Amino acid sequence: MDESENQIILVDKPAGISSFGAVARVRRQLTEKFGHKVKVGHTGTLDPFATGLLILLTGKMTKKSNEFLKLDKVYEATLRLGYTSTTGDPEGEIQLYSNEGGPERGSARSSAGRPWRRAGRTRPELNTIESTLSSFVGKTKQQVPRFSAVKINGERAYKLARKGKNFETPTREIEIYSIEILEYNYPELKIRTHVSSGTYIRTLAEDIGKKLGTGAYLTSLRRTKIGNYDIKDAIINLC
Repeated sequence: MDESENQIILVDKPAGISSFGAVARVRRQLTEKFGHKVKVGHTGTLDPFATGLLILLTGKMTKKSNEFLKLDKVYEATLRLGYTSTTGDPEGEIQLYSNEGGPERGSARSSAGRPWRRAGRTRPELNTIESTLSSFVGKTKQQVPRFSAVKINGERAYKLARKGKNFETPTREIEIYSIEILEYNYPELKIRTHVSSGTYIRTLAEDIGKKLGTGAYLTSLRRTKIGNYDIKDAIINLC
């Protein structure tokens, strides 16, 4: 690690800790190294279940955080077709997706955390998935998910959602530069996508599932690039 207190630090965040938790760990390491508290901030969060590239800024570099927030990003994501999640990821209540167009009742998780029932009969062919994914490339409007850190009337959306409050989230203009299939073995679909800042991959997964008529949610998410910064150059692994 650079000897300066003013750094750009690339971190490979593991699953199970928040971005704020990653900041706290690095701050603790730097405090021990320099013998006094060092200012550390992140430049865009990753959900606790997600892994991959997190850019941290220290000391005077924290003043440049807005420059990093605007950078585009590359993700590798695994979608599970045939099911939906109330949060769009593994943290929510998982339900079997009905072929009639929505989640079926009575399909909650088993004690092992898995749905009781098998996925529906709809199994999209590879060429159908390819054409569906290509339809998402370009500029579009995306609705911010209810389980997000966006503030609604001064309170985080995910806190309102957990309270069962009724509210609307804003829409944002985003751009998907590319999206490709890495692996497909129904119900698992692994993709790589290059997107603009502000894009929610959870929402993208749900939208893909809706268009396929199968439903979908994210089972894993890994960020591999932010602008020209690459995960292979991460110097800190918090595992």
